[in-house]
Amino acid sequence: MKSSLEQLETRIGHAFQDRALLERAVTHPSLLQDRPDLAVSNQRLEFLGDAVLQLVLTQALYDLFPEDREGALSKRRAALANGTFLAGLAREIGLDLALRLGASEESTGGRSRAAALEDAFEALVGAVFLDSNLPTISRVLLGIYGPLPDRLARVEDVENPKGRLQEFVQPMHGNNALRYEVVRIEGEDHAREYEVAVFLRDRAVGSGRGSSKKNAEEAAARAALVELRVM
Repeated sequence: MKSSLEQLETRIGHAFQDRALLERAVTHPSLLQDRPDLAVSNQRLEFLGDAVLQLVLTQALYDLFPEDREGALSKRRAALANGTFLAGLAREIGLDLALRLGASEESTGGRSRAAALEDAFEALVGAVFLDSNLPTISRVLLGIYGPLPDRLARVEDVENPKGRLQEFVQPMHGNNALRYEVVRIEGEDHAREYEVAVFLRDRAVGSGRGSSKKNAEEAAARAALVELRVM
C-alpha cells in the first residue's frame, strides 16, 4: 500500500529525486515543537513556491488571453492564487492527508485548516521547482489546475459573493439587512483561521472559514447564497 507521500507524488505526476524536499514541504511549523531534531519547516519553501506559482500562472494567462490588458490578467491571476482556492487545490490532490503536524495542531483541526493547506501547497510548488526545473513545475502545476478557462469560469461565477448576496437581499430587506460577525479565531499566530457568520437581520444564514477575515466573510456569503436560494 502506498504511503500518503507516494500517493501525493502520483496525483501531481512528479516523483521526487530528493525525498527530503517533499518531506519538508509537508512539515507544518507546529511539528518542530514536538520534534527538536527537525531543523526546518515548510515556511522557506512556501516563500519560494509563492513566487514560482505567480510566475507560472502569469505566463499561462499571458499566453491564453492575448487581448487582455494588465489589470484583467492580474485579476484572473489573483482569482487562481488566493488562499481559499489554493486550499481547495490542496484538498483535491490529497495534500491534507500528507501534512505532518504537531500534536497540538493536529488535535485542534489543523489538518483541515485553510491557512495550513494554502501554505503547504505553495511549499510543494517550491519543492517541485527545486527538485526539477521551471518547465517541470509548470507542467505539474497546470496539470493540477486543469484547463484554466474552466477553472476561471467556476471562480468568476462566485466572484464577489458579498456583493451578490447584497444584491439578492436588498430588494426585500433594504441596504443594511446584512451583518458579518467573527465567531471564532483558531490557530497560532502564523496560521490563523477565522470563522465568520453572516446574519440577515437577526437570523444566521451562512458561515464560512478562511485564512483571513475577508476570505471567511466571502465563504460565509457563498454559503448564504446557497441557503437562501434553496429556501
